[in-house]
Amino acid sequence: MAGGGGGAAPPPKQDELQPHPVKDQLPNIAYCITSPPPWPEAILLGFQHYLVMLGTTVIIPTALVPQMGGGNEEKAKVIQTLLFVAGLNTLFQTLFGTRLPAVIGGSYTFVAPTISIILAGRHNDTVDPHAKFERIMRAIQGSLIVASTLQIVIGFSGLWRNITRFLSPLSAVPLVALAGFGLYELGFPGVAKCVEIGLPQLILLVIFSQYIPHVIRTERHVFDRFAVFFSVIIVWVYAHLLTVGGAYKNAGHNTQQTCRTDRSGLVEAAPWIRVPYPFQWGAPTFDAGEAFAMMAASFVALVESTGAFIAVSRYASATPLPPSILSRGVGWQGVGILFSGIFGTVNGSSVSVENAGLLALTRVGSRRVVQISAGFMIFFSVLGKFGAVFASIPAPIIAAFYCLFFAYVGSAGLSFLQFCNLNSFRTKFILGFSFFMGLSVPQYFNEYTAVNGYGPVHTRARWFNDIINVPFSSEAFVAGILALFLDITLHRKDSATRKDSGMHWWVKFRSFKTDTRSL
Repeated sequence: MAGGGGGAAPPPKQDELQPHPVKDQLPNIAYCITSPPPWPEAILLGFQHYLVMLGTTVIIPTALVPQMGGGNEEKAKVIQTLLFVAGLNTLFQTLFGTRLPAVIGGSYTFVAPTISIILAGRHNDTVDPHAKFERIMRAIQGSLIVASTLQIVIGFSGLWRNITRFLSPLSAVPLVALAGFGLYELGFPGVAKCVEIGLPQLILLVIFSQYIPHVIRTERHVFDRFAVFFSVIIVWVYAHLLTVGGAYKNAGHNTQQTCRTDRSGLVEAAPWIRVPYPFQWGAPTFDAGEAFAMMAASFVALVESTGAFIAVSRYASATPLPPSILSRGVGWQGVGILFSGIFGTVNGSSVSVENAGLLALTRVGSRRVVQISAGFMIFFSVLGKFGAVFASIPAPIIAAFYCLFFAYVGSAGLSFLQFCNLNSFRTKFILGFSFFMGLSVPQYFNEYTAVNGYGPVHTRARWFNDIINVPFSSEAFVAGILALFLDITLHRKDSATRKDSGMHWWVKFRSFKTDTRSL
């Protein structure tokens, strides 16, 4: 017991004992989906989204094109094509798909089956590097075209609507959280590849977005809304000074590639003006096994994008997505993969997780801003030299973005815990088990691959290996599927159980007629 003194402390006020109220829509968003900022600000914010999505757009072709036999010229053309297709897909998604401010860009999920196509033995007899590049590209195009049918059919047929109507806040938590947190390998490990550039970028990004707005108070929210601009300009200039000053003159090859600002080779190789066009690499070729492997990656990307769509809707201050809208968005995402195959981007497309995090940083969820960013993607994909300047931003700077933006997406998943009964042992089991297995299973698959050079499933059929290894290497896929299965099968018919999972909060948003806030 507390010692004597001046009497008993007054009882706490009743308001202090009340929990924080549940919010269907995230408050304190400056501009939601249908309320665009003024045009000058919207254009700057759109350009900021363009800068952020450049990371994945550059990193994936930079890793894959050299393995295909291509040089800097082929790499520049592939990046231009990927940008062009990303702009088209983003416009279609914001106009006809979910109509959320979601950027549709390249996806790391498709990298594994793409590498399998690159390593296929039938390409080894081609001696000329450029001819080999085009031959592999046509094989990738054929696989993407076939794989796109999976999402198109599942989305437009309404099948995904029938599946996601069982999604509750409880099962959405692991799916959305690991759609962000599950990409941790792309964060600080990338920063550490050139820590003298990556770490200052990360620190400045946090300072500009989180600290300065509370020290220098302005009505226009300049520093937090444009933190990416300020930090990138400072660190990019600093990195260039290190480069011209000879700081990396005697450094190793890997250090020079990641730290120097003049080693990307994109500006010199990119054409001044070039419009990407369908089948620019030749007629696609088709292989059944490779197509099935790419379809497996397409299904994984579908699940991951569902989590990203939910995060985007949260940070755009939208109401929970009706299953029909999610299904329609998946269908249009399938059309995006079809475009990737037709134009030849080396990679399939999905929702850009980093741009979803940027919505949280800026607190601007306007659809118009993302449509403007799509305009920048198309514009700079045609004007190759100008686009290549921005695409040559050192990779550690991009990795610093990921540290913040992926964290924001992960925390969007955690925010759905407010709808769940956290005092229920059923809730604790589903959350804990799906989170743990969602991290542990992919860790096993990735560690096994790193040590042995191939995944746990290793047969002579590389395409069959990818069908198994790719899904179980995705944190969001494993956690999301497991959480949904457990939530459906564990005592679901009990009305109290349904309430514990928070389903009653989302039922009223299944159609547009039941809540006037649904758009």
